[in-house]
Amino acid sequence: MQDKIEKIGKGSVIQHGSLNKRVYLMKLKEEDSPFIISQLNNLARKYGYTKLFCKVPDWAAPLFYANGFILEAQIPKCYGNKNDAFLVSKFLNSDRLLEIETEQLYEFSKMLLDAGILNKNLDRSSGFVVKSLGENESEQIAEIYREVFLTYPFPIHNPAYIENSMNEDVQYFGIEIKGKLVALASAEVDKSDLNAEVTDFATLPKARGKNLSVHLLQTIEEEMKKQGIKTLYTIARLNSIGMNKTFLKMGYTYSGTLIKNTNISGNIESMNVFYKHI
Repeated sequence: MQDKIEKIGKGSVIQHGSLNKRVYLMKLKEEDSPFIISQLNNLARKYGYTKLFCKVPDWAAPLFYANGFILEAQIPKCYGNKNDAFLVSKFLNSDRLLEIETEQLYEFSKMLLDAGILNKNLDRSSGFVVKSLGENESEQIAEIYREVFLTYPFPIHNPAYIENSMNEDVQYFGIEIKGKLVALASAEVDKSDLNAEVTDFATLPKARGKNLSVHLLQTIEEEMKKQGIKTLYTIARLNSIGMNKTFLKMGYTYSGTLIKNTNISGNIESMNVFYKHI
């Protein structure tokens, strides 16, 4: 069962459910700030969630720190190219912190040391086409996501969800080889705050090893820049060496790790946050 997205208060947006065992405050309305933390706590208590995860503007951070939240990552100038986004969390059960991916964190730290020498070759002579995708391709999009991800925090396996998200400022991009879609990514665009979350990267097993995610990311950057977007960010799986390398190759800055945050492919995993101003 997928977690659900709801509006609470005066328009703040949350995602919550048993899949991720958390409440995710995705968007905070200023009018809700005096009461939002108690609402999140009550919701977690009611359903037995073990983590509160919130993306909030810098002015709201002191409210959350005073209520036991810790800073896990930060995205400078995320809101309107002015205010920072603070990604703060509160762990409600110590079991959530068991079996943290220590070995993967160590390998990632070594990757950061070598980031300056990663190969940034973007040769497009490999016979593929990068393109924007529309509603008529929603079934193909969902099919790829079903094959690549056993579980995912949003219902991207469902063509109806894909189509609905396209009407809510989510833009999908794909790569075709010999006319067949083999790789995908999307940008969740917030036009009012001039930012976009780059997410949902997936490549079919037979098409891996061709640097396709780098080409997708480059195309997304070009399109977002045309649309006036100033800040791009992503929440990438710590366990995905390839995706971490992709963002480092493309000049993104690492800004923190969200510990045991997201259920992908059947397990709750830690996630790395990267951002780039364009």
